[in-house]
Amino acid sequence: MTVAERQPDARRRRVLFWLPFAVATVLALVWSFRPQPVPVDMVEITRGTLEVSVSDEGRTRVRNVYTVSAPVSGVMQRITLKAGDAVVAGDTVIARIEPGDPAFLDARSESEALAAVRRAEAERDFARAEVERYRALAQSRTVSASELDAAERRARMAGAALDEARARLLAPSEVRRRQRTDCDCIDVSSPISGSVLGVLRESEGVVASGTPLVEVGDPQDIEVVVDLLSADAVRIRPGMAVRIDAWGGGTPLGGRVRRIEPSGFTKVSALGIEEQRVNVLIDFDGSADERAQLGHGYRVEPRILLAAAHDVVKAPRAALFRDDDGRWAVFVSEGGRARLRTVEIGLGNGLEAEITRGLDAGQVVVLQPGDRVREGVGLRPRQ
Repeated sequence: MTVAERQPDARRRRVLFWLPFAVATVLALVWSFRPQPVPVDMVEITRGTLEVSVSDEGRTRVRNVYTVSAPVSGVMQRITLKAGDAVVAGDTVIARIEPGDPAFLDARSESEALAAVRRAEAERDFARAEVERYRALAQSRTVSASELDAAERRARMAGAALDEARARLLAPSEVRRRQRTDCDCIDVSSPISGSVLGVLRESEGVVASGTPLVEVGDPQDIEVVVDLLSADAVRIRPGMAVRIDAWGGGTPLGGRVRRIEPSGFTKVSALGIEEQRVNVLIDFDGSADERAQLGHGYRVEPRILLAAAHDVVKAPRAALFRDDDGRWAVFVSEGGRARLRTVEIGLGNGLEAEITRGLDAGQVVVLQPGDRVREGVGLRPRQ
């Protein structure tokens, strides 16, 4: 075989030798640059109950709280009652108030008071002597009976003036010793039967008339007050059902809206934003034994039910978005690929929405689809 005949055979052998490597390289490049399935979170569409509610943090409070105040000014003895102690209307003594002590006298006032005492003693002695003379003269009918009566009256008035002058010299310690033996005190009783909610003034001391001393009430007769945004409060009506969560018990408590207060107030949120709030009052359902551990001022989370739909197709809010035409849409996973579906929604809350058209229970939708999820793109569940 000539040299010219051997050259094509050599080239053919070289081609056959490198061909598998070239094919493998091309396949590797095609494999590496092929479209990869997008990892996504997916959830199955279900049927069930959908509730629309308004919720915020609230607190419990005794329906009728009575603040017992000091009826007169004086020295109040120490209050021995503690929060939680039982009280009986008209029987339990909440506080005892003594007359107030006189003020201390400075040197000038004491000197003036002593001089007044000496002057009063002189007037008394003169009046007594005058009475004795008038009595002797009355026996001889030198003076009339009316003149004797006038002299005796002046003697009594002089004695009273002396007592008044001496009273101004009484020291606080001496008055306190007399009060311990014979105290003309005022006892303040409980106006209702219930429990002590709080002691506002415990220590002994001088109190003015009207000073709050103790709060009492019936801890079994409690309600819930929650302040809601005014935009939410206008959607609430008396009689709406309430579910009370996060109160510390194992199961939620039931309740009903009793009243929406007609006036609002401004409240600054934790972010420093001024909000208009409205108080909503809620009554408990069921027996008092179910909420026996709740007391005055406890934190709860009432959820007021505005509307409910039963046995409806519902989808997570995270799966819904607006398409280019402004319609609600979702991406459904079919055969491992994304398929765009437009839907119509009914009731909705912050977590779920009722699907009235476009989806059926059992279908799988993509949660929070990103820019990589498009029609026909491959999908795989995110690990």
